[in-house]
Formats: sequence, structure tokens, C-alpha cells
Amino acid sequence: MARISVSQHINDVVRRVPAGLLYILAPLPAIWWFYQGLTGGLGPEPIRSLEHLYGELALQLLIAGLAVTPLRRFAGLNLLKFRRALGLVAFGYVVLHLTVWLVLDMGVWSRIWADIVKRPYITIGMAGLAALLPLAVTSNNLSLRRLGPVRWRGLHRLTYLAVLLGGAHYVMLVKGWQIEPILYLGLILALLAARLLPRRGRVAA
Repeated sequence: MARISVSQHINDVVRRVPAGLLYILAPLPAIWWFYQGLTGGLGPEPIRSLEHLYGELALQLLIAGLAVTPLRRFAGLNLLKFRRALGLVAFGYVVLHLTVWLVLDMGVWSRIWADIVKRPYITIGMAGLAALLPLAVTSNNLSLRRLGPVRWRGLHRLTYLAVLLGGAHYVMLVKGWQIEPILYLGLILALLAARLLPRRGRVAA
């Protein structure tokens, strides 16, 4: 009973928070980190740090969006109205992550394609971006009406592939076996596996 009352209280609070607030707050970390990079607040390698911060926040937002359905099914928390905003903001940070790499890190455009082909973690990252692109383009009511609910939902299952590729990209990016990227990938796999479990309250046959 305690869990039910807590989830109901959280849902009551969530109903009062407009989803559009995420779009207002989303640029603040990007602006702050960019300012930190300009003023020496990101250490001796500000470009690499900025690239990492944008990419990691993008992955965190994608994971948050992936968690919406399991939280609703198994904890009774209804955060569905934030899922579209989470996905679009995550896509924005992926684009920032890519832009920092292309413009500030690489610089020499002739090397970019060679690196994409030669380095598997970049190839996987680009594949994740390619999976996110149609989701970002169709994350609007007009696309939902034109595609129809069934085709729209089918297309948006690319989210699973995109976030899985993002987790793999992070694991392959770092040197050696570091615990943080592995935890992210493990959480992604757990959230994907949770979608295969029976709904809360359903009695197994």
C-alpha cells in the first residue's frame, strides 16, 4: 500500500509539471559547459571534456526515456508525457556531441570519413545517430496522423536500437574496462529485458 500511495503522490505532482519545461531547461547544461570550456573550467582538454559531457547526458536522457514504460508498468509511475521531450532533447545533445567532434576535435574534414570507417566505436555511434534521426523527424502529431498509430509505434521502436548502440559506443570509446560505461550498458539491457516481463498484477498461467 505504501508503494501505491507514493506512486500516486508522485503522479499528482507530475500532472502539474508541463512537459515543455524540459525544453526550457535543456539548453542550460550545454551553455554552462561550453562557458566552462572557454574559461578553463573543463581541465587541460576542454574539447574532449565537452564532447564527453554532451554525449553522456544524451545517453542518460535516452535511458530516462527508455525507463518510462517499465516505471509505469512495474512502479505505477506515469511519466509518459515527458517521453517525447526526453527523446528530442537527447537527440539535441547527440547533435552537440557530434558537432564538437566534427568541428572542434577533428577539424580536418578529410579525416572524418576515414575515422568513421576505421574506428568501430565511431561507426557504432554514427549508426546510433542514424537510428535516432527518423525518430526526431517524426516526433510530432502531424507525423503520427500521417503514419498512423501502428506504423508510427513500429518506427519508434528504433529507440531500442539507438540507445543500445549508444551504450555500446560508450563502452568501446573508453580505454580499458571502466565501470561507468558498463553500468550504463547493463542498465540499458535491464530496461529492454523488463519489457519482456509480464505486466504488474498479471497472474502467470
